[in-house]
Amino acid sequence: MHTIKLPRLDLTFPYDIKAEESLLAILVAQQIFIESPCNGRRSCGKCKIKHLGGDLPPLSADEEKLLSKKEIRDGIRLACLIYPTTDLQIDIIDQEKNHQVLTGGYVPDYQPNPAIWKKTIEIRKPTLKDQTPYEALIEKALGIKRLPWDVLRQITMGEGTYTAVFNQDQLIGIEKGDTTERIYGVAVDIGTTTVVTSLINLRTGEEIDSEAGINAQKNYGQDVLTRITYVLDHGKNGLDQLQKAIVDSLNEMIRTMCERQQLSPSFIYEIAVAANCTMMHMVLGVDPLSIGKSPYAPVFVDEKDIPGIDIGLTALSSFGRVYCLPAVSSYIGADIVAGAYVAKLHDRKDKVLFIDIGTNGEIVLSSGGKLVSCSCAAGPALEGMNISSGMRAADGAIEDVHFAGEKGFDLKVIGNKAPVGLCGSGILAVIRELLKHHFVNARGNILKPEELEAGDPRLPYIDLDGRKRRICIGKGSDKILITQGDIRQVQLAKSAILSGFVALVNAMDLTLPELDEVIVAGQFGAHLPVESLVGTGILPGAVNDKITYIGNSSKTGAYLALMSLKTRQEMAALARAFEYIELSVTKGYERLFVDCSQFNVN
Repeated sequence: MHTIKLPRLDLTFPYDIKAEESLLAILVAQQIFIESPCNGRRSCGKCKIKHLGGDLPPLSADEEKLLSKKEIRDGIRLACLIYPTTDLQIDIIDQEKNHQVLTGGYVPDYQPNPAIWKKTIEIRKPTLKDQTPYEALIEKALGIKRLPWDVLRQITMGEGTYTAVFNQDQLIGIEKGDTTERIYGVAVDIGTTTVVTSLINLRTGEEIDSEAGINAQKNYGQDVLTRITYVLDHGKNGLDQLQKAIVDSLNEMIRTMCERQQLSPSFIYEIAVAANCTMMHMVLGVDPLSIGKSPYAPVFVDEKDIPGIDIGLTALSSFGRVYCLPAVSSYIGADIVAGAYVAKLHDRKDKVLFIDIGTNGEIVLSSGGKLVSCSCAAGPALEGMNISSGMRAADGAIEDVHFAGEKGFDLKVIGNKAPVGLCGSGILAVIRELLKHHFVNARGNILKPEELEAGDPRLPYIDLDGRKRRICIGKGSDKILITQGDIRQVQLAKSAILSGFVALVNAMDLTLPELDEVIVAGQFGAHLPVESLVGTGILPGAVNDKITYIGNSSKTGAYLALMSLKTRQEMAALARAFEYIELSVTKGYERLFVDCSQFNVN
């Protein structure tokens, strides 16, 4: 028996040597999580630990490729590529703090009519002459025929005022006293990367608090397919771990909001959830494996209304409910239905393209009331992942860049800290500037130094690592390197999104100039200025002056579902009206994808 010690965490635990069990797998088994976007598949280079003591195998070729020379000198290793056989001392590398998460967005007009409502009743004291059971007294006071069994079990009756709690026309609970002034719900957006919760006063519609953070399922994989693979590899136990991770996070976030507002969670009666299809399966504990293999059919897409306790949600009333918004398909989830509804695509007769940019790019085109949609695998590069110096939008992340000729690169860093890496908006800003100032050609290749004349202001920023060319931004110890591989990752994401955009326009027999508006939604999209979207070619120049932003429309859709039964009905109808196009089987799509990979360099 050997031990692994983490001095900074004051933690030591034993482990058994097992063939082919990496240090990363050992840490995860102990519920010690570090960045691992690829879930231990040796490709992302993010699961960094610092070696403090004990014997380790020699550095592998993969580690030499994924780590910088400075990191290697400093004793940094990759946990997925280490197979320990002795006592070890290590430290966890934790670079990302104070994440920036979008919580707000445009809210359209709606008709308030929440599913949850209350009614007070008076219960008289029985007598020896009149021993009418409390069940009958409640039924008479409420004008109902039968008191539900689960409500009967929860009540302790006596004389006085009581408050009945209804979910639409269904009695779900009875509380002692008059509690009609306290009736709350929570709107939730569960994204692959981030989670946002908002505490809502259901009487007034006021958003009284919000809480946001990183999706805790990231510890099991950065994207939906990696998490599905985790379930495939670990079976029911893997699914339970993923469900517990997100449900525990929701409970913690809701309790945090309630503590700030000095509100008992027992007065929260409903949670409305918008999420992509995989996240919705996982939060409900439904096997997602069918989503990850052809023909990619989900287990369910319809709306769900279930008791919160059934999935482990405890930061609400004991009889509180969870309402899950409807989806369209495996890759057009409830988050996109919510966004399309917020954008009023169901009411518009003009030509509008809606796009939610993230790990996946979901696109909906509305023309004359007809809706077609597609999903394109943009990959995690646009959120700072799979980039050599990539990170999330946290303190130390470069979020904008401008090249000022002989003055070099001007960096805007989150938190006004020394630059640590590039978040999604930062990597796009870099690519935009590299294209604008011709560091990179239309094929995405970094120029060779010999192609530039002596004295060219670009020359000092083209760095050579052997024969490999890189772009160096920043100065001294703060410099950040942009590799050819980084540019390729962005190029693939650009091609995926732009080709989906063009494919939908072609499917509706339209041209780009005919579009009246392009609506950009989502956590990531809201941080991208038009100059980056168009400057990198993610969106075509023809829509440059037609782009509008609506923020976190997924959470807004969840809010509307909390506040309006009419909205729920309209969202369900909207989801059924979608036509989904599978790009991979669309004629000529491969050629279109290749064409869209070219950068527009003037």
